[in-house]
Amino acid sequence: MNPVATQSSQDTIATFEKHVIPNYGRFPISLVRGEGSNVWDAEGQRYLDLFPGWGCNILGHCPPAVVQAIQEQAAHLIHIPNSWYTEPQGKFAEALTTRGFGQAFFCNSGAEAVEAAIKLARLHTPENRHRIITFENGFHGRTMAATTATAQPKYHQGLGPLMAGFRYARFNDVDSVRELIDDEACAIMIEPVQGEGGVNIPSDDFLAELRQMADDNDLLLIFDEVQTCMGRTGTWFGYQQWNVQPDIITLAKGLAGGVACGGILAKEEIAPSLRPGMHASTFGGNPLAMAAGLATVETIENENLLDNVTEMSARFQSHFEALQEELPIIRELRVRGMMIGVDLTIPAGPAVGKCMQRGVLVNATHDTVVRLLPALNVTARQVDEGCEVIADVLREMAAEV
Repeated sequence: MNPVATQSSQDTIATFEKHVIPNYGRFPISLVRGEGSNVWDAEGQRYLDLFPGWGCNILGHCPPAVVQAIQEQAAHLIHIPNSWYTEPQGKFAEALTTRGFGQAFFCNSGAEAVEAAIKLARLHTPENRHRIITFENGFHGRTMAATTATAQPKYHQGLGPLMAGFRYARFNDVDSVRELIDDEACAIMIEPVQGEGGVNIPSDDFLAELRQMADDNDLLLIFDEVQTCMGRTGTWFGYQQWNVQPDIITLAKGLAGGVACGGILAKEEIAPSLRPGMHASTFGGNPLAMAAGLATVETIENENLLDNVTEMSARFQSHFEALQEELPIIRELRVRGMMIGVDLTIPAGPAVGKCMQRGVLVNATHDTVVRLLPALNVTARQVDEGCEVIADVLREMAAEV
């Protein structure tokens, strides 16, 4: 038994079965402790976590500076409403906007950030313009507006009627966007890199062409950076990879090093349209999350983690390119910083369980894609260890075809 655990995995599972709504598919282990890219279960088994917190734990598990910031802040202020000013919120907003642009609004999650961006786009444009263009295979969250913005029919089943005011274009297809622009359109919203949709990377000019199209038609350009923010791609924000300036970006997941936190950045001339009384978030910008976010920014800079992302990304790429030459089941490799998708010709789901049995945690998405979102501070040794296990698993799966 792990000394941190108070009960076995099986006992915890039994408690869940009796008292927790079963709306998640869960793996049959109870995790009790984490450190960096390692995590341990109640029985003491170690796992190398290459998908920590679904990308939220951008510095791995329990980064010391974030832990210390939370502990110190909790001794002073845990929560006060946004009726007052706090030092942590001002300092974190400054840290984000000086590395990005504009002004910040804070909430608790990516879906809330998307809701804020949608509201701001509609508030800033004329009342007759309300329609937002999003993209097939995108993912924007689980609230009703965010679900409607998510152009994947599997997430719409049984939830109708969905919200009005959304149309879906094809990713990397400017003509399909142009066909949807009319007098009711107010914004284009896109993930710079589609994460849940399979780690889909835009062609070199696609985002710039969307910028031009938005300017030509008086539309706002929104980048959903919930997954690509905070150095995930090797720059502070994903838009900086393509040097395309959006009007609004949404933020969450790794924003506060694993503490629940979301937000948007909006250009200074647009931000005031989110005027008092039109939008709010009770826990948004709370001192704990803000202190954790500021510690996350400082850790990324103090430990030169943007450089580490570039180096480790190349290392992952090298491992998987060699494997692709060996295994015909690897159809395509898509890598951008610490976003890695290995697209297979066969279902990717079995790889998750097989890797977990060998002590490595990964994800499968979009039916055929093995997806990794490693922490920014993953080490070369951990990259090699993880790739060796994944390679063994994919060889085993290839032999079964």
